Amino acid sequence: MVNELSVNSTTENLSLIRDFITNNAKDVGFKDESIGKIILAVDEACTNIIKHAYKYATTGQINISVTFSDKKFTVSITDSGTHFNPSVIPDPDLKIYHQQRKTGGLGMFLMKKLMDEVNYENLQDNRNQVILVKYLS
Repeated sequence: MVNELSVNSTTENLSLIRDFITNNAKDVGFKDESIGKIILAVDEACTNIIKHAYKYATTGQINISVTFSDKKFTVSITDSGTHFNPSVIPDPDLKIYHQQRKTGGLGMFLMKKLMDEVNYENLQDNRNQVILVKYLS
């Protein structure tokens, strides 16, 4: 199974993305709890692209590809925005984060906690790619 969706980089399109992910995850047999985790991780990734890669420019494209094979549900999200290096972002100390009443900045941390695998690449054609994997048990 391979399904694809391309949308402009606007927060209005996040609901389309959530519906697309929900339908694909249900089709392969994920339960609601796992679907919720996948949706939250994808939502975080796409929101980061809109805010940071495209800096809210609505002309950018977000391309999402979903594949399912051997109980491995893979969501590949690509964009042509500003590059990002997730290795320079340390995992937050949640106690200090909460004490300081911070908001935002937990996207990568959440994705790693919610998904079985998270990979980020700068592709050769000046694009970025986030790959999120969840295994169907």
